[in-house]
Amino acid sequence: MRYSKEHKQETHARIVRKASVRLREKGAHGIGVADLMKDAGLTHGGFYAHFDSREALVIEAFNYAMDRATERWRKVTADVAPEKRLATIVDGYLTTVHRDDPGQGCAVPSLGAEIARETPKTRKAFALKLEQMIDMIADQILDVPRKTARKQAMATLATMMGTIVMSRIAGNGELSEEILASGREAALARAAAAKPPAKKKVN
Repeated sequence: MRYSKEHKQETHARIVRKASVRLREKGAHGIGVADLMKDAGLTHGGFYAHFDSREALVIEAFNYAMDRATERWRKVTADVAPEKRLATIVDGYLTTVHRDDPGQGCAVPSLGAEIARETPKTRKAFALKLEQMIDMIADQILDVPRKTARKQAMATLATMMGTIVMSRIAGNGELSEEILASGREAALARAAAAKPPAKKKVN
């Protein structure tokens, strides 16, 4: 049976969505192609009709996950005052929901360590999306030069992502809650430190 171009595109997108969740849950090497295809309701044999290699699927799945994260940030900040947007992103990221559901969360805490061991092509694709995340955070840091905002965004993101990793290691008890609270405080403090002091009015 021959399928339409639209059907193939929909199937391809479904595979990427499913793979994106499973990779974040199980890790880049924790699940095979056969299982990924089964999750998408397809046979292993159909894989190469959609992807040249497993690496190609992994890259697309990473990209999808990271695009979803920045999309989510744009959505939650759309109706928020500019000076409150960074806090909104941090508060939404450093939650028990995110900690407990890696399959629907940010790809970096789930897969970052594994990506460092992947091929240069995979690392390059991941780094490009990470840079887009940095730029998105930098856009929320106001009243400082762009270079300063980017440096602060990198530090803020590192704090956020590291906090999620540590909170997952700690489980879901009191220590984990303390880590989330401390990470939230530190991430917002880093952003606040980058802002110049308010100018005093001269009478």
